[in-house]
Amino acid sequence: MPATDPALLGTMLPFAAPADRAPRLLLYAMRRMGGYGINDAHAANAMLGTFGQSYRRPLILLRALMLELARASQTRITITGCCCGRMTQDEALLIGVVVNANTDPQAAREMLTNILGTDNILGALTTAQALEAAFADLGRPLA
Repeated sequence: MPATDPALLGTMLPFAAPADRAPRLLLYAMRRMGGYGINDAHAANAMLGTFGQSYRRPLILLRALMLELARASQTRITITGCCCGRMTQDEALLIGVVVNANTDPQAAREMLTNILGTDNILGALTTAQALEAAFADLGRPLA
């Protein structure tokens, strides 16, 4: 079956990428860091371009979240390329975790448990809460 088969793409990439700028930036930076490491210059530049001189706080919190996800995960987290207009199930859940971290922490906890395959999610949840607050404080709320 060719990789361009719509049914296959629908199962591999079931969700559309966010339309709003802030969640799209979060997704882009997560993909860059997931694929190229937490010190990826493209992710840092995207944060700088969005937040200006205040970019360090969300950048460092995203780095911390990515490291915490890698540390705690008992499963493989699936990401796709940066330019893809659709998201994997794991990417959609990660965006949902950060978006809901402060408004619905129980839902964020359940999503993290599903992504990581463990109940050891406290570090990732608190980091996601701080990241969501940083985006909101800097004028780019995720919700």
